[in-house]
Amino acid sequence: MHAHATGGARHKPRLRAALGLTGGFLLVEAAVGLWTGSLALLADAAHMLVDTGGLALSLLAVWFAERPATPAKTYGYYRAEILAALVNGVVLCVLALGILATAWERVWAPPPVPGLPVLVVALLGLGVNLLGMAILRAGARESLNVRAAYLEVWADALSSVAVIVAGAVMVWRGWHLADPIASAAVALFILPRTWGLLAHAVNVLMEGTPAHLDVGEIEAEMRRVRGVRRVHDLHVWTLTSGRDALSAHVVAALESAGDPLLDELHVLLHARFGIDHTTIQVETEPGLIQISPPGGR
Repeated sequence: MHAHATGGARHKPRLRAALGLTGGFLLVEAAVGLWTGSLALLADAAHMLVDTGGLALSLLAVWFAERPATPAKTYGYYRAEILAALVNGVVLCVLALGILATAWERVWAPPPVPGLPVLVVALLGLGVNLLGMAILRAGARESLNVRAAYLEVWADALSSVAVIVAGAVMVWRGWHLADPIASAAVALFILPRTWGLLAHAVNVLMEGTPAHLDVGEIEAEMRRVRGVRRVHDLHVWTLTSGRDALSAHVVAALESAGDPLLDELHVLLHARFGIDHTTIQVETEPGLIQISPPGGR
């Protein structure tokens, strides 16, 4: 899952509308899937659950970005979003593996599944996805957070097409093997996305370096700033999706150490790497002389 909190606050109504639409149809699709015994519909419902979770996390990211920090929670509640993503990823991986196991069993003895209800519900699902994309399209141009949600819905539209094809084949050809094949295709589409979500969540919780940033490159760029001699104890980590933090010790020439140097480093880190939450400790050879306040400058 990859969702970013930056710039999405004014798009909360769009996110809420898309969440209500997707979550509501998820229940319909799951109910019809259980009624007809269609594994393809249940797989698509699981994929729609990915979208629902992604939309919920997008709203969560916006909500947490608006919450002030407290003395007890100096970083606020940013990590709650990551914990939710971790739980979401585990559940979806289990669902996808269960669908694949059931699909394998059904390939050898496909049960009769009524194709018409599957086709109708899949067509409605595609319509819901297209409507959700229309709701989010404008915000996707302005907010990375909304864009992530938009791409989630777009991906689910592709799985709906697979179920539509399976339903059409069962209606016109009576070939029930299409149902487990379509369900396996959808499950295989879910797994890499949920694995990526899990890997990202674990990396954030372990305070690993964000995948899109290179510590060596950051250090090299900081050392190019006039007056900087060395950089050490450099750490980069993620607070929550779309919000990275950095701390470092910078050894500077005596005549360069001071606010201008700090300002130049903060501007560099923001413009070049998108890091706004920075804590930089400036030292000269004799020892410590200045500490940058946390929170970015």
